[in-house]
Amino acid sequence: MGHAGAAAAAVRYLRSVPGAGPVEALPRPELRCVGADERAPVDQAEFRRVLGNFATGVTVITAPAAEDEPSPAGFACQSFSSLSLDPPLVCFMVGRTSATWPRIARAGVFCVNVLGAGQGELCRAFAVSGADKFTGVPYDAAPVSGSPRLAGAAAWIDCTVHAVHTGGDHLIVVGRVTALGTGEDPDRAPLLFHRGRFL
Repeated sequence: MGHAGAAAAAVRYLRSVPGAGPVEALPRPELRCVGADERAPVDQAEFRRVLGNFATGVTVITAPAAEDEPSPAGFACQSFSSLSLDPPLVCFMVGRTSATWPRIARAGVFCVNVLGAGQGELCRAFAVSGADKFTGVPYDAAPVSGSPRLAGAAAWIDCTVHAVHTGGDHLIVVGRVTALGTGEDPDRAPLLFHRGRFL
């Protein structure tokens, strides 16, 4: 049956029991970080080195400009994943200190641009902080959100912000997919990041 089927069956059963009342959600776990008097369990440099062995795809997350902003928002993001098929959800992780995230949060929408092989320089341009990252970058508007859809991307996923969760020094942003598509070359290889370099 799978987890989703079992959960659906449990909900149907609980709804059929007379007088069962509403099902209360479990309490959220207490958020905790390493205190000033505690030693971090893992060295940060070692954490980066070991996790760097996991190859990831590379995306650029974009959002439309607000009325008082001169350009759209965007940043390079490796921490992206599909999350749910029904409803269609994706997620990305962004550092809490990101200057771009507040702009995306205010927009309430975003587009995930999945980069293809040969787009390493485009990724580097969106990894820079403070500059107008869209200078010289061709794009059009994603069909639902109006977020920038970068030319030449291997795929694009148009989303609304569905939920935001805390995850240590990052935020976990869940997006509900409203439209999606692939680039002109369906056989194009992806841009991968592994051990600090593009593949």
